[in-house]
Amino acid sequence: MSSVLEDRSTIEPQHIDGEPERVRRIRAQAAGRFNALGWPTTRLEEWKYTSLTPLTNIAWKTDQRDPHLNVEGSPASLAKSAIAELTFVNGRLARNLASAANQHPSIRVTTMREAMSSEVFARHFATYADYERHALTAMNTALWQDGAYIEIFPVTPVEGFIHLLFIGEGSAASHPRNLIVAGHGSQITVIETYVGSGTYFTNTVTEIVAGQGAVVDHYKFENESLEAFHIGTVQIHQERSSSVTSRTIAIGGGLVRNEINVALTGEGASLSLEGLFVLSGKQHVDNHTVIDHVAPHCDSLELFKGILDENARGIFDGRIIVEPDAVKTSSRQTNRNLLLSETAVVDSKPSLEIHNDDVKCNHGSTIGQLDEEALFYLRARGIGEEDARNLLVYAFASEIVERMKIDVVRENAGRALFSRMPARLPERRGEPR
Repeated sequence: MSSVLEDRSTIEPQHIDGEPERVRRIRAQAAGRFNALGWPTTRLEEWKYTSLTPLTNIAWKTDQRDPHLNVEGSPASLAKSAIAELTFVNGRLARNLASAANQHPSIRVTTMREAMSSEVFARHFATYADYERHALTAMNTALWQDGAYIEIFPVTPVEGFIHLLFIGEGSAASHPRNLIVAGHGSQITVIETYVGSGTYFTNTVTEIVAGQGAVVDHYKFENESLEAFHIGTVQIHQERSSSVTSRTIAIGGGLVRNEINVALTGEGASLSLEGLFVLSGKQHVDNHTVIDHVAPHCDSLELFKGILDENARGIFDGRIIVEPDAVKTSSRQTNRNLLLSETAVVDSKPSLEIHNDDVKCNHGSTIGQLDEEALFYLRARGIGEEDARNLLVYAFASEIVERMKIDVVRENAGRALFSRMPARLPERRGEPR
């Protein structure tokens, strides 16, 4: 391993052999921006609820070794169900099962290293995720080693899904970088899964481009080690009449920050943005979202739910912007939180920033405990207190989980939720609690 944060406050760009001059230039610019911005602190409004001090106190190193982990037997693998799966260990490619998908003449699934010389890569890489203003995006842009590149050619509906599996281990820092480009009229489903063991740092950026009329389903499942740090940015760019569904489920990690930024730049674009965070112990998960309505006649629907137990802390900081030209905008933002203990804490900050009058927008937030009337109703029908509690908690979470269209993903998410909170969630059919 080699150090990349030698004094924990500055970085040098990390280059890959044979990378184009444009990539080298962007890396250098991004490193300069991180060094100028520094680590985010709670003095910044966007970071007021989350201190990165535990993260910045560690001298992280990047793993330069070729991965030798046997990922074939990883319980997080979906290789038997996916049309393609790429697996990365500490940010480096360990296994590529994308060959079958690439037999289709209108699909390209490969690594960022392999795609760097393509015209489409050059057009879109680092165009949307803002490394000028966001320090951790700048760090990723300067230091990424590899990641997934997915290109769906125009007018190509892809049956099935592509799975990207990221495994962290040891005491390494990794900076996976992904680029997903859906051509006009295409359709694709992509799933990102983050797991690992030990204390490590994952700083990931995914850029998604939905071309005119494209339909993109994107799932992110964050199930990192409870000792791990996870900073993740998903940047979505939508063109005319495109439709994007983005779902984020966060149940792992000790300190987690999920940023989702969406720009609806084409008229008639639509977005469904959903999230679920289920926390216990001393977990800290910060969800920060920005939906920017740039063009007219666009719709967005945002729903985030949190379930917090013990001493966990969750944050929802959501912002919807309606630009002056974005007339006929329809947008709804909702955050609902369920506290299962008196020591759990949630901070909810939904907000609207509207710059024209011809819109239909609303937002709301709720924080509460289990409904005592509903609990009494269930107990009056012979259901024990613990089972009744479990049913209510599961019903609260299932609104997000059950909307997942892919059976294996929905089932895996359910099992992971149960394992994280065994005393709170009901047993699944035939499975022990």
